[in-house]
Amino acid sequence: MTVLRKFLDLLQHIHSESFDSQDVKRDLYVWDKRPAIVLMVVALCLLMLHYFKFNTTFYAALDLWFSQTTDNAANVIRSLRRETFFPLMSQAWWAFWHLITFLIIPVITIKWILKEPMSNYGLGLGKLNQHKKWYFLLVAPILCFVVIVSFREDFTNHYPFYKLAHRSWLDLIAWEVLYLFQFFCVEFFFRGFILQACRPVFGVNAIFIMIVPYMMIHLSKPWLEASGAIFFGLFLGVLALHTRSIWGGVLVHVSIALSMDIAALLQTKGLPQQWLP
Repeated sequence: MTVLRKFLDLLQHIHSESFDSQDVKRDLYVWDKRPAIVLMVVALCLLMLHYFKFNTTFYAALDLWFSQTTDNAANVIRSLRRETFFPLMSQAWWAFWHLITFLIIPVITIKWILKEPMSNYGLGLGKLNQHKKWYFLLVAPILCFVVIVSFREDFTNHYPFYKLAHRSWLDLIAWEVLYLFQFFCVEFFFRGFILQACRPVFGVNAIFIMIVPYMMIHLSKPWLEASGAIFFGLFLGVLALHTRSIWGGVLVHVSIALSMDIAALLQTKGLPQQWLP
């Protein structure tokens, strides 16, 4: 109970400091449209990502493109699918839609609809240096947990998402660049775009608004990871709101994701043995 009480006291402190002076002085009867605009954009982005990120959509897009540009579309597509790096291209498609929906559309919304500086949305360092120890305390037990679950078959069957990551170092490095950049987009979308847009109206409750869609994007993953996303999202949200920066969350996510891929490879096919496939 003492730990819970301290955590609730921390949330109260963050709630108190989450309002800027202009937020406190605003007329409570004037509708602040930021959360409404951002949450509608969030709904649209999540909808787009859910339907566009999969390989089936990538194949359909190729069929549509080549049917419009060549008379032998079927032969061209069959030839393309035999290319060495075609499987990596489908992963690039997946990363591309994260870029569009989790970064580009939110940036357009902030710059041209809300007309606010990007620094308001966690892209600065804020008070990160003052609270970096909490990120280390968050990462350490999770990395230990990764080692333990790496012995589970459902874990090794799921990671890495790119099933040819073991084929060569080029495959592995190219995949990790795509994969880890996606986590920057994720952190900006959830701990920057959603959290910071809701903060002036909802204070610390903005964290709990953000947790719901964050957990839902994990529903296709192993149940332990999906369940953990609730608590992981809570602590990253607390730290992002406290520091006004997404960069601690980016480093945490990158560290964990990379360790999960490496652990899964070591338990199954091992690290690559050659530079090129």
